[in-house]
Amino acid sequence: MLRLPIVAAALVAATLLVPHALDASASVTFARADFDPTAIGGIETDVFEMALTAASCAARTGDAKNPETLTVIDYSKPSSERRLWVFDLKARELVYQELVAHGQGSGANMATDFSNEAETHRTSLGLFVTRDTYVGKNGYSLRLDGLDRGVNDRARERAIVMHGAPYVSESFVKANGRLGRSWGCPAVSAAVAREMIDRVKGGGLVFAYYPDAEWIRTSKYLGGCRT
Repeated sequence: MLRLPIVAAALVAATLLVPHALDASASVTFARADFDPTAIGGIETDVFEMALTAASCAARTGDAKNPETLTVIDYSKPSSERRLWVFDLKARELVYQELVAHGQGSGANMATDFSNEAETHRTSLGLFVTRDTYVGKNGYSLRLDGLDRGVNDRARERAIVMHGAPYVSESFVKANGRLGRSWGCPAVSAAVAREMIDRVKGGGLVFAYYPDAEWIRTSKYLGGCRT
């Protein structure tokens, strides 16, 4: 899978040049150097760096108010692999590494198609902020607001939420070769859903990645906080 190394390298260089501090000021920056490189799980370093760049921009612009967690989903990986990571931005540590499903319209084991449109049952890319919880048809669920204009900013009206699902488990993968699929939501294991949701709710960030060149080129959060 193409990792867009030139883009990633530029993002790494830009981040390392900025002084970082974990506060709510305009200068806040989250950097990979703050994390123990042996304790960030199986996340690709370029994806982690992009996620931190996006989180830094959101914090500096006030689009996210002092986020305490950063959830990263790498949709370039198959659903049969653990491709969701939750990082504590204050303690600078990995908290969860889990399976996560994508939308029916995005693909089978591999997600390849993404959308911001209703009724597509496709997953959306980009940066989200977590909001409140509720109990709905999928049980305990977490509302997400998309911050990337034109990419995921219809998440609320599409009811794109984080929730648990019985089709997200190692046993389902063994039986089917992949996870089941949602209607576009990042569905996680029912066994961990409530605990994870409670850890990331109320202003945490979620970064959904795929090497989509257009999104990476135009996203405010990956382009130096462009307006």
